[in-house]
Amino acid sequence: MTIIDKLATSLNRKDEGPIQELAKYIADRDDKGAVIELVDNLHNNDKNIQSDCIKVLYEIGDLKPSLIAEYSKEFVTLLDHGNNRLVWGAMTALDAITLESPEVIYLALEKIVVITDKGSVITKDHGVNILIKLCSFKQYADHAFRLLIEQLKKCPTNQLPMYAENAISIVNDKNKALFIKTLSSRLNEIEKDTKRKRVEKLIKKLS
Repeated sequence: MTIIDKLATSLNRKDEGPIQELAKYIADRDDKGAVIELVDNLHNNDKNIQSDCIKVLYEIGDLKPSLIAEYSKEFVTLLDHGNNRLVWGAMTALDAITLESPEVIYLALEKIVVITDKGSVITKDHGVNILIKLCSFKQYADHAFRLLIEQLKKCPTNQLPMYAENAISIVNDKNKALFIKTLSSRLNEIEKDTKRKRVEKLIKKLS
């Protein structure tokens, strides 16, 4: 059986099981040949195969980012794809390899931010995660933090508590005041009590 034969769509399965099993199988064996086959089939004529391939790739990225890191340029290219499933899948894969290949991700940051701005919720979530991770590298921290603040200023209020909580690890004495100011400026926009309280709790913790 080829790797494509093991995809959920090839097995007529609608659940995530085959995808996750295949990703673990490939990661455990450090199977670079399987990864090449998956990357090649991101441009398969069958959209279901495209979708399954990107899913397996980002699941591998979660388990063993080094195995897919060299394909970062392919993932960046997919951000312009007409199939939204590939767009947010590519952003998920880029998120998975940011700590592995920060310099490559940083070079593509302009496009990543543009796609984050106009993307689906999942695309935005992973775009923001990429910025947070880049903030942990001294050489990228200032620029990435400025871009992160822009996201916090305009993201949907539903996502704001999660983004802020995820970012707390990169808040320091140098950037804390701006972070608190940005969150405070959005409190009145948050309609759900539970969401607002989460942001208020963070502000209090940092103050």
